[in-house]
Amino acid sequence: MADAGSPDRPPLTADLTGDELLRWYWLKDELIGLARRLGVRTSGSKETLTLRLAAALDGEPFAEPDRARPTTAAQLSGRLTADTVIPKGQRCSQAVRAWFVEQVGESFGFDGELRAFFANTDGTQTLRDALDHYVAGRNRGSTEIGEQFEYNRFTRAWRTEHPDGSREDLLAAWYDYRRRPVDERGRI
Repeated sequence: MADAGSPDRPPLTADLTGDELLRWYWLKDELIGLARRLGVRTSGSKETLTLRLAAALDGEPFAEPDRARPTTAAQLSGRLTADTVIPKGQRCSQAVRAWFVEQVGESFGFDGELRAFFANTDGTQTLRDALDHYVAGRNRGSTEIGEQFEYNRFTRAWRTEHPDGSREDLLAAWYDYRRRPVDERGRI
């Protein structure tokens, strides 16, 4: 059901312009379907796929983002301690996870902030530094949710405004939000 001031979302076809594609919310599965119909590569993040499709719809070239190169650096293994130095290029491996579980319990999970910490180590930080970073993040409360997680951002904002709201009300608000073009709904 559309509001008088809110146009209905157009069908996702090759007749759209890139700007019109970017104006609306689409599920990644919908975008993959259009990409297949257009013969456009379907891999990558939803954001990359959307930009690739917008370029294809406008007949423009698309510069693929640089792919992360796998690290060949030595990775931590064996018995780890708080004083273990984190080598540059260390992944969030099972060995590192096991050490964190020993320190904080089974509820441990790598979050975006801790993954970023490991991605940015320069070979001088220790696991103690990583643990301090993780604990500090837990004490700060809510962390920012990346733009690519629009549903999660919407849900958090809606729950803040409607703490006693039902799941059904949340979903109805979400469907209303996502059916509107970007310029009419504002960003969460």
